[in-house]
Amino acid sequence: MKKEIRRVTNIIVLMFVSLFAASSAMQVINADSLNNDSRNQRAVYDGYKTQRGAILVNNQPIAESIPTSDAYHYLRKYSGEEYSALSGFYSLYLGRTGLENFLDNSLRGDNSAQFFEQLNALFSGNPVTGASVELTIDPKIQKIAWDALGNKKGAVIAMDPTTGKILALVSKPGFDPNLLSTHNTADAAANYKTLLTAKGSPLINKAIGGSLYAPGSVFKLVVAAAAFESGKYTPASTFPNPRKYTLPGTKTVITNSGESSCGGAATVSIATALKLSCNIPFAQLGVALGQEAIAQQAKAFGFGESVSIPVKSTPSVYPSNMDDAQTAMSSFGQFDVRVSPLQMLMVTSAIANAGVEMQPYLVDQIFTANLTLLDKGQPTELPRSITTSTAESLKRMMIAAVSSGVSSNAQIPGVKVAGKTGTAQNGPKDPYTLWFTGFAPADAPQVAVTVVVEDGGGMGQNGRGNSLAAPIAKKVMQAVLKK
Repeated sequence: MKKEIRRVTNIIVLMFVSLFAASSAMQVINADSLNNDSRNQRAVYDGYKTQRGAILVNNQPIAESIPTSDAYHYLRKYSGEEYSALSGFYSLYLGRTGLENFLDNSLRGDNSAQFFEQLNALFSGNPVTGASVELTIDPKIQKIAWDALGNKKGAVIAMDPTTGKILALVSKPGFDPNLLSTHNTADAAANYKTLLTAKGSPLINKAIGGSLYAPGSVFKLVVAAAAFESGKYTPASTFPNPRKYTLPGTKTVITNSGESSCGGAATVSIATALKLSCNIPFAQLGVALGQEAIAQQAKAFGFGESVSIPVKSTPSVYPSNMDDAQTAMSSFGQFDVRVSPLQMLMVTSAIANAGVEMQPYLVDQIFTANLTLLDKGQPTELPRSITTSTAESLKRMMIAAVSSGVSSNAQIPGVKVAGKTGTAQNGPKDPYTLWFTGFAPADAPQVAVTVVVEDGGGMGQNGRGNSLAAPIAKKVMQAVLKK
């Protein structure tokens, strides 16, 4: 009998231990992840008990909490669509996105650095005021980027390539976060439903994520980098220069833009192929290199990894298990290669910064209501993606592409600009995706810019990266350089 009682006792004790361990895990080990889960409505309700900190650009709020007379005490107010891709939204009904989500601990005053404020609030009964966040965004550059993109769908992102400081980030179409921050949950639900089904997917930050884009010819920068890093090729290395090229093992024929040869000679160099953005030489180069070499270079640039700015990006993709024909297509940014504008900006910035790739960042500083500095953004080097000599070779090729090649609409009088355009095909009848990525001044870069324009910029398959994307980047670069 005693044996059975002891067995039951042991089982009960084990159950209590298990319950204690589970509750401890939830309250201690998993507390931060549960609180930071944007779907946790309890955390959202609790967040309305304190005044949430502001998100600032040049000391002006793009998101702030204003007092209300309802049960929630505060309402989140936003400056409008221009900054919606950055701020995201903070909603009683829908949770939070964007910086509102990734900086939630600081904004609601629950940052570990605010321990003494929290302790004081516990004894005084006065709630903690959330910390404010100052962004790296330059409002003048942001406005010019927003206006330059106009009514086109796409994204613009600009960065100081020497530090990683993001100067502008635009995604269009944008949305009004005030439609979702309202305390009227019925209105918030209806507005959210409308935005979910709206043309152009306004809730997606196209600069860093979403379904990603075919890069087209801007991916030639990655392939050229792989070639030079292999030690087997230089910008002067040449390939046969036919007007048509049959993909290996297939009957599929590809051509350069305009179905002409690349420069008219019997052979063509890698430098000329990039300057004139010719597909056939890069298809041949890709087959000669092999997919593994290109994949390794793409990985070195950051493909396959999410980048935290602190909002997390969608990882860019270089496909695997390809045959030679598919590798050839991927070598000029087609087949299943998919990238974010942020990823192409990082590739471009590494070239601009002599091969040193910097961590992009949006947060300049975080400070409390009494102006105590909690955190400050700092330039951070990432593992080197290319050698200085490779970066220099690519820079010279990009300068030629702008000065005398097919990226000419990025030219700025009196300034040497390095750049590369892209016009990516998406299907037999689908509009093209248009690109420009580059930096200026080429020899002492102050800004790198990447632009993507969806749906051919309204011109279907008649739009080109040089005609529509390059002029947008030019305006942004001019604004930074004040030219």
